[in-house]
Amino acid sequence: MIKKFILLSLVASQLMVSCSNDDSPTTDPTKELTLEEQIANLVKQPYSKLTPTEQKAKLEIEANDMLVQLDKSKSSSAIEAIENLSRLLGVSSIDIFDGKNDNEVEDILNVSGVYGVYTWDNAGKKWVKTASTTELKFVFPAKESQTANNAIFSSKSTSSDIKVKYNDSYIYGGNGTVEVNDYFFLPNTADATLTIDNKEAAVFTQTAKYANGKEVPTEFSYKMSLNDGYVWEMSGTKASANTSKATLTYNGKNLISFNAGSSAEIDKLIDNDELVQYRGKANGLFQLMDNFVIVADMDLATEAADKEALYKNNTRPAYLDYKDPKSDYKAYYTALNAYEKKISEGNAANANKNMKLILVSKKDGTKIADLVQHSEKDGEYTFKLPVWNAQYNMWDWNDTGESFTQPYLYEAYYLKFNDNTEVEMSAYFSTGFEKLQTKFDDFIAAFNKQ
Repeated sequence: MIKKFILLSLVASQLMVSCSNDDSPTTDPTKELTLEEQIANLVKQPYSKLTPTEQKAKLEIEANDMLVQLDKSKSSSAIEAIENLSRLLGVSSIDIFDGKNDNEVEDILNVSGVYGVYTWDNAGKKWVKTASTTELKFVFPAKESQTANNAIFSSKSTSSDIKVKYNDSYIYGGNGTVEVNDYFFLPNTADATLTIDNKEAAVFTQTAKYANGKEVPTEFSYKMSLNDGYVWEMSGTKASANTSKATLTYNGKNLISFNAGSSAEIDKLIDNDELVQYRGKANGLFQLMDNFVIVADMDLATEAADKEALYKNNTRPAYLDYKDPKSDYKAYYTALNAYEKKISEGNAANANKNMKLILVSKKDGTKIADLVQHSEKDGEYTFKLPVWNAQYNMWDWNDTGESFTQPYLYEAYYLKFNDNTEVEMSAYFSTGFEKLQTKFDDFIAAFNKQ
């Protein structure tokens, strides 16, 4: 990003020299400006006085500070430990209460009344459970490169009266499905602590209130505080107009904040004169550092209906019978690729239709760009198709079949500038923003369920 930033500045410098401001001090026209002076002059200009090319250059300059702060989080020891815990839960599945297998990190805070101490056995690549009636705890290496268990993630909670039935289904040799019913209580409060080398590295708190016996809370809040200085918070309230918000701060300084709700609620946040033109038109506001806001007009009900229709109208290919010699696995995975491409493209189109987002300068109220989504490929997975084993009358995954590739698809945010050019948003604001945006979108979707 830093190299790209310098190159962009050098290219844009030819345009910057001609920029002028009535408040700017008079400079000697015969004196050649340094790169730093050219950048400083550009930053002084309001977006409204700049061409789209110059706006892009200024945007990169001002967004660079946010990028630096987000990139620092990648070296957070607490985040690295949580990521390694998530990875280990993927390597060896656990069952924090009988029947609910393959638990993830998020599940630990979302159940109550379950206990046990899980210790990572690096030699056996598995979790070893020790019974407990008082705590839910995980002992594991803080880093993927480590073998010693130097991190502890422990959780405690208080139960609500919301009892949830969970169904697991197991198929035994084609003889039918055996259903196992599990029950657990949703928590009113949940707290967790992460320690690394016996020092507190992170604290997690969560509260929820429920009404009418429904599993979706009427009020919810979540906070993650890292010893590195980062704090991530999310909360929501169900009322006549649902509201949701989230913030990421670093040492008390706002990096990103998200707010979604009614236009009246958002109007309370648009308190500077430069943004008054957006009052009454937005039901979402995302603030990036002190320089930018993303104003949102979101039709969440239609977005949810369109998403439901997308999945209803596009049927995922049915998995094949591994004992049928006529099963065509190449055709199946080809159809699966086509299905996933259609779903990803449909999700992007749905967002562009129902989630109108614009990037605005907080300082002068100028619209810089629209935010749009496109389906993108993020790597791929290549494997060998199975071959028919006549001896055992079954398809055999013996790594001798034809190679086949599946792409990993996701919906990327792009900035669409006034000259109709588009640049992926992560080029300016890092993939960290997109990940947090996705978490907030998922939270809004979950919180708006009936």
